[in-house]
Parts: sequence; structure tokens; C-alpha cells
Amino acid sequence: MTIATAPLPTRRADLLARLAQPHQYDLAVIGGGATGLGVALDAAARGFSVVLVDSHDFAKGTSSRATKLVHGGVRYLAQGNIALVREALHERTTLLHNAPHLAQPLPFVMPSYRFWETPFYGVGLMMYDALAGKAGLGATQFLGRESTLRCLPTARTEGLKGGVKYWDGQFDDARLALALARTAASLGALVVNYCPAKSLVHEAGKVVGLVCEDADSGQQFTVRARSVVNATGVWVDTLRQMDGEAIGRPVKPMVAPSQGVHIVVDREFLPSDHALMVPKTADGRVLFAVPWLGKLILGTTDSSRQDVVREPEPFREEVRFILEESARYLTRAPRVEDIRSIWVGLRPLVKPQDDDGDNTKKISREHTVLASRSGLITVTGGKWTTYRAMAEDVLQKCFTTGLLPEKPAGVTNQLPLVGTPREPVQHRISDAQGLHSYGSEAAEVRAMPGAQTDLGGGLTEAMVRFAARFEYACTVEDVLARRSRLLFLDARKALELAPVVARILREELGSDPQLDAFLALAPQYLHVPA
Repeated sequence: MTIATAPLPTRRADLLARLAQPHQYDLAVIGGGATGLGVALDAAARGFSVVLVDSHDFAKGTSSRATKLVHGGVRYLAQGNIALVREALHERTTLLHNAPHLAQPLPFVMPSYRFWETPFYGVGLMMYDALAGKAGLGATQFLGRESTLRCLPTARTEGLKGGVKYWDGQFDDARLALALARTAASLGALVVNYCPAKSLVHEAGKVVGLVCEDADSGQQFTVRARSVVNATGVWVDTLRQMDGEAIGRPVKPMVAPSQGVHIVVDREFLPSDHALMVPKTADGRVLFAVPWLGKLILGTTDSSRQDVVREPEPFREEVRFILEESARYLTRAPRVEDIRSIWVGLRPLVKPQDDDGDNTKKISREHTVLASRSGLITVTGGKWTTYRAMAEDVLQKCFTTGLLPEKPAGVTNQLPLVGTPREPVQHRISDAQGLHSYGSEAAEVRAMPGAQTDLGGGLTEAMVRFAARFEYACTVEDVLARRSRLLFLDARKALELAPVVARILREELGSDPQLDAFLALAPQYLHVPA
């Protein structure tokens, strides 16, 4: 297995030229989020020929809008889902090892305001430690009042009894997705963004490929493959319906979307490298205050949503809930005017086939892999932490259904992703964004033109050029939302830098970087429903 040590160019014309070549792939993946990219990487690492297409940018949807936690799932433990927690804890360790520049341990503190909370939650978290075993990141600690305030200096002091400290992880979701894409490409996979699948190709009732279309030129490509994987997240039912209609077998929707809102404020509201975790808020949900890339993320909600949109907006009651609950635990309560960015992710929860309700809190967070009569493999559900295990399950389904010859699993268990440094990582993801997210490729970025030109917000001209040449970036949004995370950290600053980024992209790519579209989009990340 050979992984390129130098960045591979991602010139769009070259990608489309490869896509146009007649070829029978072993595996075609539709969807470039965490799951689809994980499948592409696993298959390429096992030696299969792989193509992946996405209708928009990689991680454009749910996979760039996570709470940024690599975790076993404390609340899943409370629900009694031991198997899910154990699997996630194993995968947590694997992810932290394979991408230490993008995923790292993070200490959490649960402050206690009732006498029974410290022992009650502490015992539960000690069970969490026990399930992790050797994969644990640190032992759970019972904290007194003063120790709790040292970890959470702006926690509300009135009634504070103490707290419990435990360990989980955090990561940069969009850049991790990009690392998966680039690592898969280094192993021979062809990954193409902005190339939506328009239809499936069937022969004798079996799916044998797909037709995709370059979003810019409208040029269409027919891709043939021995197996086709539907990894489109909350949109999997659209492709399943397309498949069902082609073979005359209507399908019942399997996804119940759940909406999670996140609010970003300045770190002054919690100036700490510890995250605050409230296991049970006023309405029974979980609240996090997580330091991330120099800011503080507050969230999240869990609300049923019937429509599936690319840019979901928060409900008024969700924003109010997060701000009001934060005020119960912080000495200075964030207000609407303190919001730097607000963003929403849709979770593809798999609903029981006999359940038409909308209580998403009771729906399993486990993933589902199924094969249709035509052989279309669909995967959805799950969470970022277990993307690698999900990919292995998808490949196993391809084997058991006879679509692909079986090859041993586990090849990605110790497969460093692009950018993984050889030396121990010194920076923290809680620090402001900068070159550290490039890992071992930081030297290549420094060697790019414009390395000394600081655009602001942790972004340099060289980073923009690197994104265009080696990271599949096509638009201003690609750079400011996912190669840099500025739109998610400070939407006003992203708006300010957008024209400069557009100019650099135009120089690099010779195409329209869609500045106007970004200028229309970014204000949504500041919009609070009245």
C-alpha cells in the first residue's frame, strides 16, 4: 500500500478526463460525506478500483456541521446501548491515532449544583472508562468546588458543589473529510466533487452503474461498477426511490431527519481548554460548551424536521433554548448580539419501519446497511466517530451479496491519513485555526506563493492557493466554510474576506468562484429567527 508523500494535484480538468475514460470500477460511491469517503478509502486500501462522486463539495452537508466531538456517547451509555458505546470508544482511539493533527483528546467537566450529581454522574463515567479499557484517554476525576472553577473559570458559582472531569475527543470534521478524500485518492481512488448522480444504470434488474453530471459544464458521464453504494446521508431515500422505480418496487422512507443547532461565540465566555457538559438540561437534552479553533461552540439541539434542505436554518425556539440553558451555567450569559456564527446540521436517523412518530430522541443512533433487490447498497445513520466501522460494514455487505470478492478487513485500522505528522503533535484543536491543521503538509503550504500574506481569521493567501491546487476547492464557500472554517467561526469576517479569496481562486482556477452565491449565503450564518 503506497500513500503519496507529496500533495497530489486536484486539477478539475484532469479529474473529469479520468471520469470520462471507459472503465469498469469495482465500487462506485455516491455521496462525499464521512460515510461515503470512509467507504471509498477502505475499498481503495483493500486494492479495489473506486470512484466517488458528490453533488456538491465534500462534507457540504451534515459532515461539516457536527458538534466536533470524537466520542463514545455518554448519553448512549445512559440509554443502555453498551455495544454502540464500546464500538465508538474503539473507533475514537483509532481516529485520534490516524489523524492526530485533526483529532485530539479533550477534557470535559460536568459541574454539579445538586449534592447527588457528582457521585451519580461520576459512577456512570467510571463505567465509560471501564468500557474504554486500554483505549481510555484519562481517568474520571471527582472535583471539588475550587477545582471545578479552575477548569471552568466562568461557571456559575451560586450553588456549585463540585464536578466530574472525564475525557473524550474533538476534531475538525470538514478537514477530516478532506483528509479521507485525499488519502483515498493517494491510493488510486477517483473522487470528484460537484458531480451529482443524475440516474442509476440498470441491466436485467440489477444496478450496474450511474450517470453523473459536471455541475459547471453539464457534461454527463456514465460510470459502470460492480457495486454501487448510496451514501448520501439524509438524502438516501431519494436514490432508493430512484432505484425502486427502475425495478418496479416502491420503497418506504427509512430516514427521520433530526436537526442540531450550534451557536459560536468568543472564548471569553469560557476561557478554558476544558469543555463544559450538562448531561440533562431543563427539557432532558444534553448541552455542550466546547472550545474549538479559538472560539466556543454552544449546542446542540435535537429537533425533528420534515423537509431536507442543503442549508437548514435554526428554529427560533432552538436558539432560545441554547442561550437560556447556557445562562444557567455561565456567569456571563451569551446574547443574540454575541453570536459569531450559527449553523445547523441534519442527522440521518434511521427510524423503525413501524414508527411514524417524530420523537427523534428515541431513535437509534446506530447505522444501517442494506441491499436492495437490484443490488444497490445503502448506508445511513451512525455518527462521525464510527465512520471507519461503518465503511467496513458496507464492504462486508458487498461481499455477502456477491457483488465483490472478499478481501480481509482492518486495513484502515492503522492507516495514517494525509497530513499525519511523524512527530507528536504539540498544538491543540481548541487553539485558533492556522497551519497546524495541515500537519506534515504545513511546509508545503509555507512554500506556496503568498505564505506571508495574512488575510485575517487565521487564513493566508498560500492556504487559499493550496486549497485550489491540492484540496479540490472550487468556490469561495469551499475555502471559507470547509478548507478554512471561518464561516463557521466568524461569519462577518468570512464575508469581509470573500472578495479577496474570490480573486485568488480566479487566478488559480480560471473559473467563476461563485462570490455572489457566498455573499448571499454567509448572512444566513448570522440570522437569528425573530
